[in-house]
Amino acid sequence: MQLTDGDVIVLAQKIVSKAQGRLVSLDSVSASAKAVELGAKCDKDPRLVELILQESSEVLRVRPGVIVVAHRLGFVLANAGIDRSNVEDDNSVLLLPEDPDRTAREVRDALRQETGANLGVIINDSLGRAWRNGTIGTALGVSGVTALADLRGAPDLFGRPLQTTEVGHADEIAAAASLVMGQSDQRRPIVLIKGLSYERADGCASDLIRDRKLNMFR
Repeated sequence: MQLTDGDVIVLAQKIVSKAQGRLVSLDSVSASAKAVELGAKCDKDPRLVELILQESSEVLRVRPGVIVVAHRLGFVLANAGIDRSNVEDDNSVLLLPEDPDRTAREVRDALRQETGANLGVIINDSLGRAWRNGTIGTALGVSGVTALADLRGAPDLFGRPLQTTEVGHADEIAAAASLVMGQSDQRRPIVLIKGLSYERADGCASDLIRDRKLNMFR
């Protein structure tokens, strides 16, 4: 299928991480004393906990089965986004990409050079959410798409200006793509979206991360 201006390509995080060599064998990891301590509290392999600590800027919560951290990229998520799903080697785990926003820009630039089309690119992962059960597609990296759409000042149905409405536009696209990608063995790591009306802008996923000063939940 030919790519045209306005198309959006959504890439699964795992194929990006694999392409970037983010697969780590646990046999290559030496656990620190802190990793051993936390591993005992959450019943996890200390080597895995060591990787979680290396990928994080802050440990927020620990309980059996999970460690909630602030990832070095700014996302708050369980286990620093590290997991074994869709990883062939049982003794290896996959880390998130080094810089998903940069990767999205690089993919977009490469596709534009190859096809001439002005596209949007989103790197998608399934993340949990505070106060809600279940994971949902979330934009880790964004290029060519408004990540956070500011509707403040726009009129509602009755002409009243919206006061606080900001829409996680890139997350909505990622979630829609997840319905096609699936979550297990569907083997659809790339989704092409056509006909979507959106503002073409140089957004990035970091736009979606709430400033710590405004975060009432931490």
